[in-house]
Amino acid sequence: MRQERFGGLQVRIVGGSDGKGGGDGPVVVLLHGFGAPGDDLVSLWQVLEAPRGTRFVFPEGPLSLSLGFGDSRAWWLIDMARLNRDIAEGRLRDLSRNVPKGLTLARQHVIGLLGDVERRLGANPKTTILGGFSQGAMLACDVVLRTERPFAALVMMSGTLLAKAEWVPLMPKRKGLRVLQSHGSADPLLPFSLAEQLRELLSQAGLAVEWVSFRGGHEIPEIVVKRLGAFLNQVVA
Repeated sequence: MRQERFGGLQVRIVGGSDGKGGGDGPVVVLLHGFGAPGDDLVSLWQVLEAPRGTRFVFPEGPLSLSLGFGDSRAWWLIDMARLNRDIAEGRLRDLSRNVPKGLTLARQHVIGLLGDVERRLGANPKTTILGGFSQGAMLACDVVLRTERPFAALVMMSGTLLAKAEWVPLMPKRKGLRVLQSHGSADPLLPFSLAEQLRELLSQAGLAVEWVSFRGGHEIPEIVVKRLGAFLNQVVA
């Protein structure tokens, strides 16, 4: 593994021909969730049965949080008090009308990151997969919808629908794009029903969505890891 700065973000690069991103294999960029450490998803590359030579890039969110337990990062801030109230009172967290204040800046960081992935790693955008978990999944979807890069695929693990009025009109331009979307039926943070709504909107717009539901919460279980590995082999092998 090696560490660099791409798009103004600290990134960890693994895989490839030398374990440090060498070679010319496809690139998978995965964005972590809110409150996770910058290396939260790095261990995935060791268990994913990805195509030989696949390179992985794991960026750290630009924001450092004080949550009381080690290094915590975020792509944009959320109202923790409201989140805790909603969970305690069993309210459905419908974020579909939300356009987070920090979303634009986070998107710019990821776009800059992708530019550096292409320039400094020699990545072909046609064999680049962008994805993430939770807040990272939402950001990945936003970047895919608002840019023209010819991604190989989009991966959304336990994400949800944001900025519906802005996202929906943009979806048809990504007609045919392969998407892997996973969600737990008992997710206490981001409702399963909203993930289903996002799946339907993407499918109706012509994106090729592979849906992975599982009995569980806000997590990446083994079934998702296995399906993600198979998915990567399908889209870039």
